[in-house]
Amino acid sequence: MYYIGIDLGGTNIAAGIVDGNGTIIKKGSVPTGRSRASEEIVEDMCTLVKNLVSEAGIEEAEIHSIGIGSPGTPDRKNGIIIYNNNLGFRNVPIRKLIQKHFNLPVYLENDANCAAIAESVAGAAKDEPYAVVITIGTGIGGGVIIGNKLYTGFNGAGGELGHVVLHMNGEECTCGRKGCWEAYSSATALIRQTVRAAKDNPQSIINQLAEGDLSRINAKTAFDGARMGDETAKQVVDQYIEMLAEGLANMINIFQPNVVVLGGGVSKEGENLLGPLREKLKSRTYCAEGVENTRLVAARMGNDAGIIGAAFISRS
Repeated sequence: MYYIGIDLGGTNIAAGIVDGNGTIIKKGSVPTGRSRASEEIVEDMCTLVKNLVSEAGIEEAEIHSIGIGSPGTPDRKNGIIIYNNNLGFRNVPIRKLIQKHFNLPVYLENDANCAAIAESVAGAAKDEPYAVVITIGTGIGGGVIIGNKLYTGFNGAGGELGHVVLHMNGEECTCGRKGCWEAYSSATALIRQTVRAAKDNPQSIINQLAEGDLSRINAKTAFDGARMGDETAKQVVDQYIEMLAEGLANMINIFQPNVVVLGGGVSKEGENLLGPLREKLKSRTYCAEGVENTRLVAARMGNDAGIIGAAFISRS
């Protein structure tokens, strides 16, 4: 039996055919064209899936279900994307639209939760009954696995981990609150912190790495500067890791998972990031004496997480 996973992004629609072990046997993508009507975007999603199924040489009867991962707020029960800021979707009946083309069950989930499903089923949290998956990107996405099942709360809105407050009346967050973890530890926040440091320290190598154009600074710039021995860059990285550790400690103390999985572009720093984080977590997390502590590891699924997680929504 096969599963279809669709990762509905603001730039591209990625889709794949996934087997029962979490292996993608065929995948492809098309531009989203997000300025278009939702019906046109869904038509392209369906065309992409039809082409993949044809190229893979399988029949619809061999497909268990179609899953869609999308940023924003899903109505899982009714198959409606209530709100997707990236695409301007409001109350789009995506299940109904897709079932005009396929006589299959259609499932819907938030994209961060899909990443958690993927890591739980086939990635860094495989075989771990309790896991928290954090994705660091434009914001901070989170997914919680409890007893091998995705936790979504009574109303489906559970798992907004990036919006726990670390600093009352602190940095303004895009959600409208102040001091959210996301406002300090997202990739966007890291870029903002790096730009601020470059402006305040013209002699810093950060400015050289940006070739004098601060708009060229990305989430990797401060880490690159720190590796080159620049004190300003080191301070940016140290402060960033400090705040990231605070948020991770909160997650561990609340959920006490077997493992915390860190994903997103910043996680590609590997042990340059994970090593210092583990050291800081030792004094900030609470665990009974003699009991195994939560492990912190890097995500494994990479760009395929959205497809695999969406494919396995029906199993979560």
